Amino acid sequence: MSTASRAALRPRKARHGGPMAWVFALPALIVYIVFLVYPALSSLWFSFTNWDGLSAAYQVVGLENYKNMVSDPVVRQAAVNNLIWAVVTVALPVVLGLALAVVLNGKVRGRPVLRLIFYTPAVLPLVSVASIWGWLYNPQYGAINAALRAIGLNSLAQPWLGQNSTALGATMVAAIWLRIGFPMLLYLAALQSISPDLYEAATVDGASRWQQFWHITMPGLKAAHYVVIALSVIDSFKVFDLIYAMTYGGPGTATQVIGTWMYFNVFQYNQAGYGTAIAVVITVVAILVSIPYVRSQTKEHAV
Repeated sequence: MSTASRAALRPRKARHGGPMAWVFALPALIVYIVFLVYPALSSLWFSFTNWDGLSAAYQVVGLENYKNMVSDPVVRQAAVNNLIWAVVTVALPVVLGLALAVVLNGKVRGRPVLRLIFYTPAVLPLVSVASIWGWLYNPQYGAINAALRAIGLNSLAQPWLGQNSTALGATMVAAIWLRIGFPMLLYLAALQSISPDLYEAATVDGASRWQQFWHITMPGLKAAHYVVIALSVIDSFKVFDLIYAMTYGGPGTATQVIGTWMYFNVFQYNQAGYGTAIAVVITVVAILVSIPYVRSQTKEHAV
């Protein structure tokens, strides 16, 4: 290599590495270590102990907490509820969000207002959402039961959040209403990148609207599908706030999920070691779920 070539390469190397790069990255690295890495490692350590979360003393019990999770009936019930929650609150919001995005991307009157209406629930505080739906579901003066009685369907009026048969479904309805806006917004942004010329050419060739949707829209939204589904699945396995605020995991264990059971063990039952073991499992599941998305994005950028 000539001297001129080496000189041309030096500035590029300086821009991409060297001590100055670490100086600029150091503040973010410190925050990352203090607020993420250290708590994560501490939780992993305490998951192997019988720490009560209050006293300084604890004993190392190895894998005992993880073994207890296998035989814990509440964990099994919470895992089933989590699975049902994940399937329903991912599939329906994604499908409905995609449908709304396609409709609102077309020539519809009042599109800005409609977009605002459908996206507003996504930015509301979860406690507010829980309060709104808790009022709607109230067995005495709630709007849902009042509407059923008004149209003569008194037999369908019931304590939606107060019985095992309807509590989980009722909370999932609130979650679906809350989550439609996020996929709708991402799909709307992705639809803007699809060239209208493709639809015009397909129309000239005699393709129906369904054929255009299946062969042009869906492939054009491939990257958005990865983002929406991956984030929705991860979020569904970390559900806590809405369940806690609406039902407190009840009645009984009807709406108990892994996140709420972890909270109860750590902050109410003084079983921080067991609770952090549950938190570790939640983290591992979230990581495993996100791996396909990360790998797909890595392959696309590599190409």
